[in-house]
Amino acid sequence: MVNPMRGEVEIVLDGAAHVARLTLGALAELEQDLGAESLLALAERFESGRFSSRDVLAVLVAGLRGGGWRGRVEDLLSVEIEGGPVVAGRLAAELLARAFRIEA
Repeated sequence: MVNPMRGEVEIVLDGAAHVARLTLGALAELEQDLGAESLLALAERFESGRFSSRDVLAVLVAGLRGGGWRGRVEDLLSVEIEGGPVVAGRLAAELLARAFRIEA
């Protein structure tokens, strides 16, 4: 079971549930992989709807790795992400939103 307060999101790959969260290490890897100026710039791409499928895959991989998964982008190309591309995009945006949520 995922804990949204820890920034976790559930991603179902080929019918198996995985916990994903963007740790600091996963965020650093993501920033480098996507060549983003900053993580804020990446988050703004998602907020404005200017993200690509490559962005979505990179965020999902980073989140899955932050949750303990040991796969790569290539591994996601051959699995079924439950809900398809629309849900994958929503989950990536949710991971970013939860990573940057500031609790008062």
